[in-house]
Amino acid sequence: MNISGITNTALSGMRAQTTRISAIANNVANSSTPDYTRLNTSLTSVVSGGVQAAVRPTTSDVDPATELTDLIETEQSYKANAVVFETGADMWEMLMGIKRD
Repeated sequence: MNISGITNTALSGMRAQTTRISAIANNVANSSTPDYTRLNTSLTSVVSGGVQAAVRPTTSDVDPATELTDLIETEQSYKANAVVFETGADMWEMLMGIKRD
């Protein structure tokens, strides 16, 4: 995998986690709405590398503990992808510095 592939994979992970956090926020905001069905985010691998998020309604009710747990996991996943992206960008910058010299 090349450096742009690494950064693209990390970027797709950050996008997927952004979609996931939107669904969590929607669940929390609508938890007391009558007949509201919880949104669940599923992540799937993409053939070219990375991940894609799909949001679908479920039959379960909103549980604040589940939403908080999902929020913590989403935050950690986003941060991990951000670190990978930053590392790829640093590697790219280093290579461009070598190329100029």
